[in-house]
Amino acid sequence: MGNTHSRRGDSPASPPHNHSNGNGKLATLTNRMSRVMDLKGTRSATIDSKAAGSGGSDYETPIYETGKNKKETESALKPPPPTTSSVNPMPVTVPCQYRTGKTLGSGTYAIVKEAIHIETGKYYACKVINKRLMEGREHMVRNEIAVLKRVSSGHKNVVTLHDYFETSHNLYLVFDLCTGGELFDRICAKGNYYEADAAALVRTIFKAVQYIHAGGIVHRDLKPENLLFRSKEEDADIMIADFGLSRIMDEDKHTQLTEICGTPGYMAPEIFKKSGHGKPVDIWAMGVITYFLLAGYTPFDRDSQQQEMEAIIAGDYSFTPEEYWNNVSDVAKDFVTKCLTVDPKKRPNATEMLAHEWLASEEPCAVRDEKGEMKDLLPGVKKAFDAKGLWQKAAFSIAALNHMAVRASVDTGILKMREDINKYKEESAKENLEDAKVTYQAGNQADAQ
Repeated sequence: MGNTHSRRGDSPASPPHNHSNGNGKLATLTNRMSRVMDLKGTRSATIDSKAAGSGGSDYETPIYETGKNKKETESALKPPPPTTSSVNPMPVTVPCQYRTGKTLGSGTYAIVKEAIHIETGKYYACKVINKRLMEGREHMVRNEIAVLKRVSSGHKNVVTLHDYFETSHNLYLVFDLCTGGELFDRICAKGNYYEADAAALVRTIFKAVQYIHAGGIVHRDLKPENLLFRSKEEDADIMIADFGLSRIMDEDKHTQLTEICGTPGYMAPEIFKKSGHGKPVDIWAMGVITYFLLAGYTPFDRDSQQQEMEAIIAGDYSFTPEEYWNNVSDVAKDFVTKCLTVDPKKRPNATEMLAHEWLASEEPCAVRDEKGEMKDLLPGVKKAFDAKGLWQKAAFSIAALNHMAVRASVDTGILKMREDINKYKEESAKENLEDAKVTYQAGNQADAQ
């Protein structure tokens, strides 16, 4: 553990571990760092350096209206239905078409509830955001909606935004309800798992990434927790979810993003270096995901976020310990290496990665036993993942003891902020949509039928 050199000497029961998602510094409004909830309620910390802001919010105008950039944003989206006023359509208030059910997940600023469309009886996932928590952050919601409108219903492996509206207290985003669970949970539930299975998953996800990129979108938070299965069926579609950090990037403008955002273990070197980033960061993340799918742990697991960041910037990783990689083909390792090219200008794009032998070959790439059968990766993957879980529990206990004194002196302002956030989220969860009047921006109501 710790660095690449010590990793080579690790015992088989102690693979490298990623501590970045559970032990990061508390994100506060004052240091302009926050966590952004994914569609299901993510377990991993997500950084957005522009998530927090100052100033109030005028909710006489719907929070999801794009304000002064509305014309430019809408021009890149699917054409809305005709309205009575194409210049400045007025909001429309109508009875709500949904009723909400059980809570499915919870993040820092939002909860996700089950929602049923009253007329059709269809079930959806509904992201509920308390307006008080979005004051000064309205741009986050506007951006997420703009991105989702561009990619929705265009690809079976990309989650669809079906509807969005607001009440006097909350903003609601209505998505596909994905009930099949997260990617890695699904793998661990299988009786066996081969390299060909990993390649099939990566191929499917990469095709969705290719579609997103072709639409001028960079996701910026690809990770296993944001890859959900539509249902529990064996052949259920896997879906890319959580576009909260995504951005529209027009090719003709050569846009380069500079803010630090994402989930640390999956972030590309150029994000940390603030040298400007774009679509190549998603290719890097896919390299980390592929490594994880083949071994059960991520390539840049370190003892601290600082060490992890330094390893990512240097591209310091290896395919060790060997017991987790002996059953993985050299072709698969080369695929990962190509994705994890440190220089974003030399990093292949999604189309080029789909043409790589590991994904394009008609004959599945795999290490085979003496009988010519593909070797099962599941025992090693589960062993590595389970070992990481045990290590993290121990590390958390030690950290709790070491930081007990610090916790006793935590700034009261931060504690008050956390109490307020929890209170507002509880208020959001209690709202009864059946009795509510909801507001739509004219022409922006999606078809949830």
